[in-house]
Amino acid sequence: MRFGIEFVPDMKYYELEYYVKLAEDSGFEYTWITDHYNNRNVYSILTILALKTQTIKLGPGVTNPYHINPALTASAIATINEVSGGRAVLGIGAGDKVTFERIGISWEKPLKRMREAIEIIRELHAGKSVKYDGEIFKFNGARLGFKTGSIPIYVGAQGPKMLKLAAELGDGVLINASHPKDFEEAKKNIDAGLEKAGKSVDAFDVVAYASMSVDKNRDNARNAARIVVAFIVAGSPEVVLQRHGLKDEDVNKVREALNNAFTKGDWPGVAKAVTDEMIDIFSISGTPDDVIERVNELAKVGVTQVVAGSPIGPDKKKSIKLIGKEIIPKFKE
Repeated sequence: MRFGIEFVPDMKYYELEYYVKLAEDSGFEYTWITDHYNNRNVYSILTILALKTQTIKLGPGVTNPYHINPALTASAIATINEVSGGRAVLGIGAGDKVTFERIGISWEKPLKRMREAIEIIRELHAGKSVKYDGEIFKFNGARLGFKTGSIPIYVGAQGPKMLKLAAELGDGVLINASHPKDFEEAKKNIDAGLEKAGKSVDAFDVVAYASMSVDKNRDNARNAARIVVAFIVAGSPEVVLQRHGLKDEDVNKVREALNNAFTKGDWPGVAKAVTDEMIDIFSISGTPDDVIERVNELAKVGVTQVVAGSPIGPDKKKSIKLIGKEIIPKFKE
């Protein structure tokens, strides 16, 4: 089992630099930086991190082929690969419809756009002069002017078709989930995509892009995850909620509480609306022993990397150190 960590560049660059260096020193192998227009630019941040770290692999988690052309993505991540000495990884997904609408971008044909973008990026990274007559992208001899090195591509995926595409075209898949049931379901589509491409499951990285909260005090850890879990519950499709047997009335309470929080500032009400069952389903939260137990369960259903996503813990610094001291070593023995 490999361990990664996710950060949102919503803090000063030197704070992010500190946390990523701490993660590297604590044994994390990957750091994924989110890419949203309203935060600091992902490639600017990755450049700083590449210069300030030595071993940790790093990349966007995830960028998308809507607000940035595949040629620019290919060039940007290749630059990070050069600066970091070959440690870049590219996380790319179809993005978020609501976010795109805010900046005037239509979220159309995500599957087709993702396929074309990945194929183009692969060809550019192979040093080819790209002539591509796609439905979305038209390239007429585009070529990168420098050697990029080999850069793994991880596809952010949730639905069946995107999971199959991820397995067919990617080196790994990033799945926003924390529970074994979700990966049991995803595995069927991943296996189908790998079979179509004639690829071995051993060469494919299945990543649990999870909400994690770790602390020696179990209640503190779980309480720190409540707000994040509320957003996950509110945004989960019906099929996922049904898979875990959540009651409509409980889910609606969370959604109502979030509305009240945005209109009236009642965030304690959000935390109260989130049930313990929801925390179990949509996060990996608790003591180091609790986390180890869940990671072992995920390993049994084919997960090969666990990413510690928001909130990480009630105290980010202490939680990163705790994961490095008491959790990661258990999977290196």
